[in-house]
Amino acid sequence: MIQTLFGSLDKKEEEKSGIFERMKQAVTRTRENLSERIEEIVSIGKEIDRDTLDDLEASLIAADLGVSTTHKILETLRDKADRKQIKDAGELKRLLKEEILAILSQTPARAYQKVDGEPEVVLVVGVNGTGKTTTIGKLANALRADGKSVLLCAADTFRAAAIEQLEVWGSRTGVEVIKTKPGGDPSAVLFDALCAAKARNTDYVIVDTAGRLHTKTNLMLELEKMRRTAQRITPGAPHETLLVMDATTGQNGLQQARLFTEAAGVTGIVLTKLDGTAKGGVVVAISQELGLPVRYVGVGEKIGDLLPFDPQAFVDGLFE
Repeated sequence: MIQTLFGSLDKKEEEKSGIFERMKQAVTRTRENLSERIEEIVSIGKEIDRDTLDDLEASLIAADLGVSTTHKILETLRDKADRKQIKDAGELKRLLKEEILAILSQTPARAYQKVDGEPEVVLVVGVNGTGKTTTIGKLANALRADGKSVLLCAADTFRAAAIEQLEVWGSRTGVEVIKTKPGGDPSAVLFDALCAAKARNTDYVIVDTAGRLHTKTNLMLELEKMRRTAQRITPGAPHETLLVMDATTGQNGLQQARLFTEAAGVTGIVLTKLDGTAKGGVVVAISQELGLPVRYVGVGEKIGDLLPFDPQAFVDGLFE
């Protein structure tokens, strides 16, 4: 499964430490804003009560956890505050970490039965401008570094620039791109890519798709046609449908995510530009409100700046 892509990282403590440090750096702006606000709330030395938590509520919403997610987190904390069980800022942060980690851990990776000898097919969907093509290139690079063979499928045929951008990433990563002319049938190029992958015994096919939301019905029909094509060629395909979201759009991106989830059967999220926002709390909102796991996070512009999402490292990075 693609979520085991960085599996070797779990075997070495120093590499796990490296992920934590990079995650911590990526959420610096969110951590500084949140921690500073928590210190302000409790610095007066007053008892941590419901009024204190009301102030904290505004801070969590400002960090883009969203209203419903914030209410869920504070429900338990308010009960503890009523029973005088929150003594200081350190205790408050510890309880916050527990509640956030519980939310992030409630959406496990989807399991499926992959057929041996068949390529693993990954559809990548998302609005244009979220970093979809860049994410595909980074995934391809990581797979290649892990010793896997990869084909890229340029199924966003409605924008000539999309095909060209994918070819640039194919050149950078040493991965072939299967394409057709602009305006061609996305399902036809997917068919060609899957047939080529089967003939070459390729491990992964990563499929770029059109990022149109204003014609939702057409998008749904097109994606459904692509799904049928994939299933006809490769058993169980697509095995993953990853939605690329831009972290800087925060709560505004959640509505787009809901539409894509309905249309595309999304199984996981790739959150880009996490290092460029003070509203990293949207990671928690995604898990709570969409019920989807965050698979990867983009933490920079370089080809290696894509991390497998680790809930514990994320939460520790927010508060340490």
